[in-house]
Amino acid sequence: MERVLLTGADGLPVFGYVEDERYGLPCADLVEVMGPGAVDAIMEKLPGWAVAGPVELGEALAARGARVLRHAHEMACDLRTAPPAEAGPPDGFRFTPCDRPAEELFDAWRAAYPPGHPDHRPLDDAAALRDVLTPVLEGKVTGEVLPCGVLAVDRDEVVAGGVLVTLYHGRPWVVEVFRHPGRTPSGLGTRMLAAVRERAAAGGWERLGLAVSEGNPARRVYERLGFAPVGSSMTVVVPG
Repeated sequence: MERVLLTGADGLPVFGYVEDERYGLPCADLVEVMGPGAVDAIMEKLPGWAVAGPVELGEALAARGARVLRHAHEMACDLRTAPPAEAGPPDGFRFTPCDRPAEELFDAWRAAYPPGHPDHRPLDDAAALRDVLTPVLEGKVTGEVLPCGVLAVDRDEVVAGGVLVTLYHGRPWVVEVFRHPGRTPSGLGTRMLAAVRERAAAGGWERLGLAVSEGNPARRVYERLGFAPVGSSMTVVVPG
């Protein structure tokens, strides 16, 4: 990953980042603050960008008018020592690869994040499909989709849930965990993620990562499956 360095008013580096794209915006990702002028430099040189980095930086930018997109906690699971969990599909469902078009996943994915959910996208359906879900499946957001992900389909072959895994900065990353609350039993998400753990381990991976938004009760499920917090971050949009 090639890092970009930006300098402050005195010409010295004040922060570094990896250039990426997020939420349809250019993104300064994995930001590392290197000097006291980082906030001023970001406000001046990255208008309209998403900036993802330490919570303290995000809060300082928010105090200057940046819009908070997400406050998240990164978690990682050591697949060699993960606690056992039921990894088979419940009655009436089966697990399949994540090889279907975004349109077939959309209803379950959209229903999983209703208004009030920490990960709700305040977009109309067409924009959510076009700008959020489709780019993930096309590998344009966090990398190519890996074969260890799963979809849960019912007897009518309708997608009812899924766990999407991508290759993010050289590591397997759970980018989406979703289930349709009206068409699936409680515990499906746990089973799908347990199945993904097994498939990732069988594929030779030793660790599996994800990010959970602040306030998302799914964090308790992740902890039971062996995911432990390794850091927190905040993503904001710098005023244009």
